[in-house]
Amino acid sequence: MENYRPAWAEVDLSALAGNVRYLKSLLQDGVRLLAVVKADAYGHGAIPVSRAALGAGADWLGVATVEEGLELRRAGVVARILVLAEPPPGAARAVVEGGLTPTVYTPGGVSALGKAAAEAGVRLPVHLKVDTGMRRVGVPSEAAGEAARFVLKEPHLELEGVFTHFAVADDPFHPFLKVQVERFRRAVEEVRSVGADPPLVHAANSAATLARPDLHFDMVRPGLALYGVSPAPGLPGSEGLRPVLSLKARVVLSKRVEAGEGISYGLRYLLKRPARLVTVPLGYADGVMRAFWEKGEVLIRGRRWPVAGVVCMDLFMVDVGEEEVEAGEEVVVIGSQGGERIDAWEHAAACGTIPYEVLTRIGPRVPRVYLEG
Repeated sequence: MENYRPAWAEVDLSALAGNVRYLKSLLQDGVRLLAVVKADAYGHGAIPVSRAALGAGADWLGVATVEEGLELRRAGVVARILVLAEPPPGAARAVVEGGLTPTVYTPGGVSALGKAAAEAGVRLPVHLKVDTGMRRVGVPSEAAGEAARFVLKEPHLELEGVFTHFAVADDPFHPFLKVQVERFRRAVEEVRSVGADPPLVHAANSAATLARPDLHFDMVRPGLALYGVSPAPGLPGSEGLRPVLSLKARVVLSKRVEAGEGISYGLRYLLKRPARLVTVPLGYADGVMRAFWEKGEVLIRGRRWPVAGVVCMDLFMVDVGEEEVEAGEEVVVIGSQGGERIDAWEHAAACGTIPYEVLTRIGPRVPRVYLEG
């Protein structure tokens, strides 16, 4: 597809591979690493990211939906892929045919997958999701043994894994984590007490992978850390990560505006002195949130400049004061320029959100440029 608009996201696959190797170095021998590549690999591009992660030593991939898993299969990815939520019953046949590993936590889901596996004449590995406090999906921890027994009744299903997810995902030392871990350990014991012996017990997200080696179990599931962003500023272990994505554009218009003029919708940014305004071809349809204007800054000529006025659907403006910035010059929204850097956490804070949302909101109108080496 043609790309005429001067805006793009650079994805450094060598940095991503380095992050995978770094995270692997934190694990004891035999502990597997599942690279979470859901939501188009957090906006980085699921297919190239998956290939780079596997090439750097990732053992599994994790996706949110059957469709995401099938997209990787169509691209030739042959690694194990865990669908992190239970597929709807109507997707059971596609799961089996695609060689995906589904999550289960309801009788209906288990039955549908068992039937599809039987019709295909295969034995399908499944992972039981245990709800230890997130209250999103999963079998209640006190019912884990009963759920495991239901899986064992299906002759064409194999209970390969048991896992949970931490509710305080960015704080591996939060008091509630201890509660969840205790519930999870009891749930695993209950699963084993009914005759199951799942070889893969897993719970660690990015934060726990980095800072809680006691919670690595048999496999870890880093997501945000793969992309070089710490789940929380200053988290122990995050110093070994390298940012993967930069969001950039080029100035499309530069003009002088007089003092007293209001800028953008609602005229909410009022110029107190004459200034040069430059227009940047990114907007909230591309993932640069409307609220970014209130505290947001970008880099031009290696210096920070404030966003001027409400971000529009396709464009936003920047106040560069007396600087004679011209059309065609590079603007960095996330990334480095000169000696300055705006990381995903800073950009997210300016928008009143978190890096996860910032990265996954970068839309398909923004072409990804993949860098290696």
